[in-house]
Amino acid sequence: MSKYGIWPECVWRSPEMNWRAARRITAGIDAGTTSTQAAVLCDGALFSYASLATGVDFNRSATLAMERALEGTDMTVADIHAMGRTGWGSANVPFPAQHIDEVQCHAKGGRFLFGPEVHTVVDLGGQTCKAIRLFDWDRVRDIMMNDKCATGMGRSIERLCELLEIPITEIGPRSLEVQTDPEPVSTTCFAFANTETMGLFGRPEFRAEPLSEAEVYASHLFAVAWRILGTIGKLQPLDVGDIQVYGALGFTGGLAKNPGITRRIERELKVTALESRYDPMLAGAIGAALLAG
Repeated sequence: MSKYGIWPECVWRSPEMNWRAARRITAGIDAGTTSTQAAVLCDGALFSYASLATGVDFNRSATLAMERALEGTDMTVADIHAMGRTGWGSANVPFPAQHIDEVQCHAKGGRFLFGPEVHTVVDLGGQTCKAIRLFDWDRVRDIMMNDKCATGMGRSIERLCELLEIPITEIGPRSLEVQTDPEPVSTTCFAFANTETMGLFGRPEFRAEPLSEAEVYASHLFAVAWRILGTIGKLQPLDVGDIQVYGALGFTGGLAKNPGITRRIERELKVTALESRYDPMLAGAIGAALLAG
């Protein structure tokens, strides 16, 4: 994969925390289809993490993420009291870790990221979108997932960025440089959507006014946001006319870092999502660490 479709890798550790003084150390690994995160918690507080692109080998990606999360800390895997694993590639994680369902991890991780006020967590992953409704306590009340292929998922946008050679960090902000969103591209299949988007750059004779580059990006990201809105809407009773969300809303996963997606969802729902000082891609790994402990 080219670098255009990959979120920048990051590694962090707390400069103040002394892990040797912790009574309980837990870790979580989220082995996703496009990225892998490892998070280490000391007494429930985030001590260190690594977020890396997933390669062709889930085993190697998980190993490297954990190594990077522990790098320079003098901590080893043997010092960790409990570990959880989640994500599509979790079966290949080489460490002795408890397998934990993705939905539970993102629910728990969402509460960690956004606090107790969040009641709807939407995980915007590489292959799936999960809309999760929470009780006041940290338990899942309802869950809905996307019902088609990866249209509306991160992989669609990653592939498009590779084709267009635009960094994934730029396509969202560039798509917001429009006065009005144009008609969205296909919402049926990400291959159709990407093909249609590429076609918007050519054959201007078929349009009275050719789309600008920003409008092309907006057309694609609006289609992605529309698919996600459909998943969120299924959390509500069937007699509810407009799409609504229950309680405060928080986004997790890679697409949560794309304002071209999140702001369009917020606009249609007429809400402002909660923000966190942590990277939203860490929710699964943090949730796995908390639930393993």
